[in-house]
Amino acid sequence: MIQALRKLVTFDEFVAKYPDNTGKRYELHDGVIVEMTQPTGDHEEVVGFLAFEVTRECIRLNLPYFIPKTVLVKPPENESAYSPDVLILNRPNLVNEPLWKKESTVSQAESIPLVIEVVSSNWRDDYLKKAADYEAVGIAEYWIVDYAALGGRRFIGNPKQPTVSLYTLIEGEYQVSQFRGSDRIISPLFPELNLTAEQIFQAGGYPI
Repeated sequence: MIQALRKLVTFDEFVAKYPDNTGKRYELHDGVIVEMTQPTGDHEEVVGFLAFEVTRECIRLNLPYFIPKTVLVKPPENESAYSPDVLILNRPNLVNEPLWKKESTVSQAESIPLVIEVVSSNWRDDYLKKAADYEAVGIAEYWIVDYAALGGRRFIGNPKQPTVSLYTLIEGEYQVSQFRGSDRIISPLFPELNLTAEQIFQAGGYPI
């Protein structure tokens, strides 16, 4: 992230003032508008690879899911709105989302089977703020893909190493499992997914 404009705004003000036709990406963090940096090529290769793999699994299982281009996830208790790197939506529940038709915004756990964030320089947001807010929404599964080992040592170990942290909601709280190297990703949403951590990291040019 390159800057935070510190005047506090509401979610309604945010969606009215910062439409997606500006050519820039913004998120709202507790009333603070945050302009997102242009991602690196490696980051986008990882995002594209993951989107392809989970889409392929959705098609194989004939699930009513899809990955949107630009959608906001709004936590219920604060003035925040996030634009995840990969977001899977459950199409049948979108009729129950009051902000979906006009503002392409979702806030119900039933609409969001999975969120994936690919770590960049703003790693604290992924591991701390977004994890807490996605938990508050009740999103059943949240992946943090730290292919370049940018996160803090308390999250990915010492010495730091590329890690996929998979948060699963159990009795209202996230429990985390971590995958590195040749570990196969164990996903409750996609239990037959044939994907290893190193395959994800290699998509971003990081051989393990």
